[in-house]
Amino acid sequence: MTTFSASDIPAMTGRTVVVTGANSGIGRIAARELAARGARVVLAVRSPEKGRAAAASMTGDVEVRRLDLADLASVRAFAEDFTDPFDILINNAGIMTPPLFRTADGFESQFGTNHLGHFALTNLLLPRVRQRVVTLSSTGHRTGAIDFDDLNWERKRYRAMPAYAQSKLANLLFTSELQRRLTEAGSPVIATAAHPGLAATNLLKTDKRRPVRDFARRTAAGLLAQSDEAGALPTLYAAVADIPGDSYVGPDGFLEGRGAPELVGRSARAKDTGVARRLWDVSEELTGVTFPHTLRTA
Repeated sequence: MTTFSASDIPAMTGRTVVVTGANSGIGRIAARELAARGARVVLAVRSPEKGRAAAASMTGDVEVRRLDLADLASVRAFAEDFTDPFDILINNAGIMTPPLFRTADGFESQFGTNHLGHFALTNLLLPRVRQRVVTLSSTGHRTGAIDFDDLNWERKRYRAMPAYAQSKLANLLFTSELQRRLTEAGSPVIATAAHPGLAATNLLKTDKRRPVRDFARRTAAGLLAQSDEAGALPTLYAAVADIPGDSYVGPDGFLEGRGAPELVGRSARAKDTGVARRLWDVSEELTGVTFPHTLRTA
């Protein structure tokens, strides 16, 4: 059992961290705490205006850069503009159970944003990463399955929660395959994953279009959810703790809903190395982005 808290984050002076979706929720908290410990933190956000508002509430060296994970052109532009070597990439941004819509490149929004956007971003930035890649998943991955025949919900009837679960399972499979490739390449960088438990973030915000689901979400949040501050701790632990590659961090409480961060398990589907490799290959085909040939080795 761990007792990790924000005060246990080591001094981060001289390190640079990129956090996607850092203008709100657990991403904002993680960025705030890392900046407070001396890191230079880059808020990679879809809305620079909201990013600047978040940055204004933080102390330390914080900057804002535009990144829309639902648009591969934006992902490429961010990677081309951000040329500095840096230490930690936190793939935090995500969307949860929206009505069906498609990204700029035609992907189902959750698969496109939560998985493919971060897949492309990570591989484009990886030659400049010095220490760690942290990717946010969810306990929802346990109900997920990768439907290679219809990844983007073009044939079957769209169902928001199964689509979300597929994207979160993809995040874990991506982490495992990324770690395998990093190890094979002799890179010192490690890939880890985390989930916040049930955190009272904007993923649980009011949805007037779906009153029954909205009521259920708000009721669950009131009874079970932990604060954004507590929900960010697994991300921070996955980013700075001395843990092995392909670790998965979540709360230690009932059903991993709340509590202190610790290493947690994952579904059998999330351990399928064959599916992980196939998903990687398909993701390369869909995004046009491949694992880099040259990586840092020291």
